[in-house]
Amino acid sequence: MSKASFRLGINYFPARKAMYWWQNFERQEVEADFTLIKKAGFDSVRIFLIWEDFQPAPRKVSDVSLKNLETVADVATAAGLEIIVTFFTGHMSGVNWIPNWAIEESSDAESRFRIFSSGKIRKANIKNWYQEQQILDAQKFLVTEVVSALKNHRSLCAWDLGNESSNCVVPLSKTAAKRWLEQITETIRRIDNHPITIGLHTEDLEEDRNLGPAEAAAFCDFLCMHGYPIYAKCSRNATDSSLPAFLGLLTEWLGEKPVLFEEFGLPTIPHHLDSNLPSLNEAEVARFIYDSLVLLYRFNLIGAMVWCYSDYAQNLWDRPPFDLALHERYFGFWKIKDESCGYMNSSLPEKKSKPAGHDTQLSNTASLGLEEKLSVMQVRRFLDDVHELERFEDRFRWAEMNKKSFYEAPLKNMTDLYTKFLREYNFD
Repeated sequence: MSKASFRLGINYFPARKAMYWWQNFERQEVEADFTLIKKAGFDSVRIFLIWEDFQPAPRKVSDVSLKNLETVADVATAAGLEIIVTFFTGHMSGVNWIPNWAIEESSDAESRFRIFSSGKIRKANIKNWYQEQQILDAQKFLVTEVVSALKNHRSLCAWDLGNESSNCVVPLSKTAAKRWLEQITETIRRIDNHPITIGLHTEDLEEDRNLGPAEAAAFCDFLCMHGYPIYAKCSRNATDSSLPAFLGLLTEWLGEKPVLFEEFGLPTIPHHLDSNLPSLNEAEVARFIYDSLVLLYRFNLIGAMVWCYSDYAQNLWDRPPFDLALHERYFGFWKIKDESCGYMNSSLPEKKSKPAGHDTQLSNTASLGLEEKLSVMQVRRFLDDVHELERFEDRFRWAEMNKKSFYEAPLKNMTDLYTKFLREYNFD
């Protein structure tokens, strides 16, 4: 399949280290992982710059993390993969990972998501980088250093300005959002001409958070959307495989730019696990992945990136985010072979989270064996079948409203449009 026709990527964290990998970096681990990813048929990897690991102070970028990022890019080139680099992470798997200089500690702070900073969970408010010039200036400093280091790298595909950033802070106005986008994108384009995007998510469609597809499209080269049927309010069920394509099309319709569907997937939650989410087995998830990929391709999205590389090892289960968000342990396309018993017996006593920093518990990855879940087989099946798939020509015949009115009642409009979408293409 031509890369120009449909990008097929995966979101990456190492199985034993997850969000803690930059401080416990091992090249051979990335080499082994990227080899598996390439053999499965993927062409791209999305990686996340955990903000504090890369920028411990407003005017300081970690030389070690930057060097490790260059190593990741080298490994990607050797494996025949391209990388999308995501800045200001930021929100990840139900936790906001924020540098201590970008928060204000407060005993009265209330936040939907826990804040992890300086190695532990903090009671704090995040400084709004859309409003505070000092934070924006620091972000521009990080962007300058990273882009300067990677701009000529063969594996670089695109720059991503954030992962579901409205889960961290929301711009107070569309003007503030555009001002931020303008300054960050101008900073990048003064140095490099690789494409720029930003990782929006379903809640940016369900609510008007002032930085949606139209605002992003004014400054980005292409748009990204993230969508999960277990979270989306208009979803029909936990394995609603029509939903990703619709969310991608809705994003394209609102923003009038091509869309990469940058995140979608489901966790293989064991039946005994105490979770508010439905228990799903590998076959159910694999069927969802295949059917979703087919529709994303047929509706002419520019590509898709699955969530995520691997289930996470038990040594991480007492750390954020996996200590509370138990389902986040199981989104992987690979599972841990030498923890097969633990894979189905996942209830561990909670412990206090350990501080970040190099940790021997996160090392010795050579003994960590991974095996494919059924979803990997369905990725290969999709790649075998894709040449036979016909693309829809009339992709927006469900869009029967003035797009300028969409955010007057976004959730209702989204739900109504999804119903029309399902009916128009006989998916209902």
